[in-house]
Amino acid sequence: MLEVTNLTVRYGPVLAVEDFSFSVDTGSTVAILGPNGAGKSSTLNTIAGLIKPSRGTIRWDGQVISEKSPQAIVRSGISLVMENRELFPEMSVSENLMLGAFARKDRKDVQKDSESVLEHFPALSNLMRRQAGTLSGGEQQFLAIARALMAKPRLLLLDEPSLGLAPLIVKGLFETIRTITAEEEISVLIVEQNARAALRIASHVYILEAGRLISSGDTEVISSDEIIRQSYLGI
Repeated sequence: MLEVTNLTVRYGPVLAVEDFSFSVDTGSTVAILGPNGAGKSSTLNTIAGLIKPSRGTIRWDGQVISEKSPQAIVRSGISLVMENRELFPEMSVSENLMLGAFARKDRKDVQKDSESVLEHFPALSNLMRRQAGTLSGGEQQFLAIARALMAKPRLLLLDEPSLGLAPLIVKGLFETIRTITAEEEISVLIVEQNARAALRIASHVYILEAGRLISSGDTEVISSDEIIRQSYLGI
């Protein structure tokens, strides 16, 4: 589905990502792991069209999307859940949820899909009139993912979904992500500091350090490498 070739991202003189190549197959969950400042979020933001690559090519379903607008990328089937969730705090849960479907043309199906999305996040069902800014951290993360799902993506980009959440909430969240990928047939590209949680749902792993690819492989292979475990995964 997604093929990224020699991706290089700069912020002025600062090199954030250098010659990073990877792919995401249909129906798979892929994790990008590494320390802070490794270029993980920059990679997701570039795929989503929020940053233009300095070099390299991003193909989605065989079509180059490297220069497309974020709106066009969402319409093509890619949704990003940003690291800080980026909810509209003074708007209600319902309003935030409906904004996820803004780019859709099948308006008559939006309400039905919102009910389907809420089945994955039942905690939100009784909070629809609440302002998003009054929700707990876990509830806000649920809403951010639910809003992204309202665009009916085929690829979900998740940037640090466990950030700031209690371990029990993280466990439930990742179980929900696993369920969503299976039931909705959505592929996932996840960036995470919590390597243990990410490895539970990912089939393939890429490890970045200082913007460069250090190692990659199936989850079982990466998890069994003692040097990688101690140096990059902290497990």
